[in-house]
Parts: sequence; C-alpha cells; structure tokens
Amino acid sequence: MDSAEKVALIRDMRPEDSEGVAKIYHEITKKPVDADFANLIHAHAIGEDSACFVAEMDGKVIGFMISYVLTLGFGIDKAGWIATLGVDPRHMGQGVGARLAEESFKFYKAQGITRVFTSVRWDSTDLLSFFGSLKFERSDFINLTKNLE
Repeated sequence: MDSAEKVALIRDMRPEDSEGVAKIYHEITKKPVDADFANLIHAHAIGEDSACFVAEMDGKVIGFMISYVLTLGFGIDKAGWIATLGVDPRHMGQGVGARLAEESFKFYKAQGITRVFTSVRWDSTDLLSFFGSLKFERSDFINLTKNLE
C-alpha cells in the first residue's frame, strides 16, 4: 500500500500546521525557513479565498498545498492560483501531491472557477512533470521579474 492510500486525511490547513509545513518546505528547498513563515502559513490557513490543504498520516503533516482565488489578474476571469506545494521527500511519487491538487480543484469547481494557474521554474523538471500529469499546459502568460537593489 502506498502513502496516498495510507493517508488518513486530506484536510484544510490550520495555523498550527505551520511547523510541519515549514519542515517539509525546508527539506525540499534546503533553505532556512525564517520567522515570518509561520505568519504566512497562518494568513493563508485562515484566508476566506484560500484553498490550502494538508495531507496527514498518523497525525503528522506529510504534504501541503497553498492555493487561493486570484482576482483582477491582468485580464483573466476569477481563477485559482497554486502558490506552492510540497510533499515530504519520503512520500514523494506516491500520489500525495495529486490528492492535494484534486482537493483544491474541488474547492474551485464549487465556486464556479474553471481555470487554475501556477508558475514553475523552467528547470524544475520534477514539478513540470507533476503538473503535466495533472493536465496543466502552458498559459498565455509570461513570468516577468525585476531585481530591486
């Protein structure tokens, strides 16, 4: 039985999940998680337009998705936006991320939202493959950046 089948619960993210989410984020990115991270998780967890979920197994957070309703997005109708997601590396490749995504898709469909966007680095082949497996395609948007020094 794989992790996705053993997951006891896909549930709404709660503010107290910030420690588990931070641990997964750190394990994936290998970057330190600063003090503001808990505040960010808290804000998303209680947000009205948030579609933030965690995967929990044996009382422990093993995955998360931070997603929200995007409005006034440069000419697009109201849409969903997946800001970030993560799965404990010990549970990657076992369907946990897909179950989190499906839960967010249900949230959006219930609100009449028909399009979900995300942004992925061009060299993140694992994330590109993951979103491809969920039938994401290139959008009409180009990401732009500006360094402020």
